[in-house]
Amino acid sequence: METEKKKRLELLAPAGDLEKLKIAVLYGADAVYIGGEAYGLRAKAKNFTAEDMAEGIAFAHAHGVKVYITANIFAHNADFEGMAEYFRTVERMGADALIISDLGVFSVAREAVPNMELHVSTQANNTNYQSARAWYGLGAKRVVVARELSLSEIRTMRDKIPSDMEIEAFVHGAMCISYSGRCLLSNYLSGRDANRGACAHPCRWKYHLVEETRPGEYMAIEEDERGTYIYNSKDLCMIEHIPELAEAGVYSLKIEGRIKTPFYVGTVVKAYRQAIDDFYNDPERYQERVPYYLEEVSKASHRAYTTAFYYGKPDGNQQVYTNNSYIREYDFIGMVQKDWDEKTGLAVVEQRNKFSVGDEIEVMPAEGDSFAVKVTEIWNEAGEKVDSAPHPQEILRVRFERPVKKFDMLRKETPLEESQGQ
Repeated sequence: METEKKKRLELLAPAGDLEKLKIAVLYGADAVYIGGEAYGLRAKAKNFTAEDMAEGIAFAHAHGVKVYITANIFAHNADFEGMAEYFRTVERMGADALIISDLGVFSVAREAVPNMELHVSTQANNTNYQSARAWYGLGAKRVVVARELSLSEIRTMRDKIPSDMEIEAFVHGAMCISYSGRCLLSNYLSGRDANRGACAHPCRWKYHLVEETRPGEYMAIEEDERGTYIYNSKDLCMIEHIPELAEAGVYSLKIEGRIKTPFYVGTVVKAYRQAIDDFYNDPERYQERVPYYLEEVSKASHRAYTTAFYYGKPDGNQQVYTNNSYIREYDFIGMVQKDWDEKTGLAVVEQRNKFSVGDEIEVMPAEGDSFAVKVTEIWNEAGEKVDSAPHPQEILRVRFERPVKKFDMLRKETPLEESQGQ
């Protein structure tokens, strides 16, 4: 326990592509997890080509950040062709660990890259200390616990596994209706295998429950005028419970979201970075700033938040979301591409959503608190002064009254009538 207690919490962020990796790194992640073009469970993510992966690993390492590669599919026979060489390739690139769920894949990795860290994915249903011990005996460095465990169960696991085995746990993002993501619903309804990276997310679809002999008569399940969402989970958020996670023996705090936007990654990672730093530097300040952290993570699109199973098995109202809508309080309107010029007061911005002269916006820097500014002047790529920026990813020059830096994000409060159901 002494070894584990001395470790400062790791903030582990998702990175679905190279841009998101850079955002996660600059906005405060200690480590990122990414997928290559094979063997991962996020086929919808853009994922990384070999060239992007090499660049991403180099960028992360230059900033003192680790990179973990997902290889967490449940493999079929054909999947093993080329797997060993793939693992040797990512090791040569400098990847810090592989995340694996399948015992066969684990054995290939153990033989192909014997000096590389292996982390056992949550997909492996890590719900008890005995299985964690077994994985440790096979050479695993870390176990990613199932999202169905309570803090008490994690504490027991921590006490009963070797002190140098790390525990990683999800602390923020989308939940799954199946045990640690091992879902057959997608395969059954759409032919897309969630356990091989192609989930169609049918748990987010709209359903009605009808008894066979009474067609058209809906059963009394949580329901609104649009139907019922019996598979639809709220989003996990544990930012106000970091002390309890640390006390339970969790080492790595994992954020879900490789297919989320760069704005989501930057917003959530930064909030957790500030919370973790405050927790270590001044616990009283951390407690005082909990409302601020919650406000910040709520500025990214999300479902209603829950603490899920961490404090015991939740009832339906605590866990199941009663519609399929997102809450979107802020729009991501742009990212700074070139630092502010002190002489002209201008910075180069890539537009992501429409904004106009006169708008009150927020600048979210990678470090420090966000600040409000007013858009006073905009020039388009042709050098023409314009009143608004309606074209996606247009490169603009925008006047700012104070310095901004490359990768700073610009956001604008969403109109009330648009903030729900997005």
